[in-house]
Amino acid sequence: MNKRRTKVTNPLFQGMSEMYKPLPKELRLGFSDIHDIGLFAKEDIPKGTNFGMSHIQVSDTLIRTPLGGFINHSEDPNCEKIKLYFTNEDKQPAYNFSKWNLVTIKDIKEGEELTLRYTFYGISNDNLHADNTERFTDVAQG
Repeated sequence: MNKRRTKVTNPLFQGMSEMYKPLPKELRLGFSDIHDIGLFAKEDIPKGTNFGMSHIQVSDTLIRTPLGGFINHSEDPNCEKIKLYFTNEDKQPAYNFSKWNLVTIKDIKEGEELTLRYTFYGISNDNLHADNTERFTDVAQG
């Protein structure tokens, strides 16, 4: 019996030629000298590149995407978070949330780790874990 494959015509999926990928094509995960696993450039990346959403905040809940979950802290970072506000309180259902995009602030060479100055978490050098990693405490900052 021959089965025919039917084409999906749902408008939600039109124009989507690729499956979801948790990281931009220019980035990969790798072992970090800073802490455990980090984000690394698969190619040279120019200053000003916007990789998209790293964090989203709905009400009091902060959610990290893979970008936000794997980028490591540095006092001399090569990326920063840009905060964007979204609100529509005049319509139903109303919404009000913030998101942060990860943007490079320096040219990044292939193989270099992407870093960020943490602002959502306080870093305490006085309280080092036994494995010499820094302990992070929640601090609500933007």
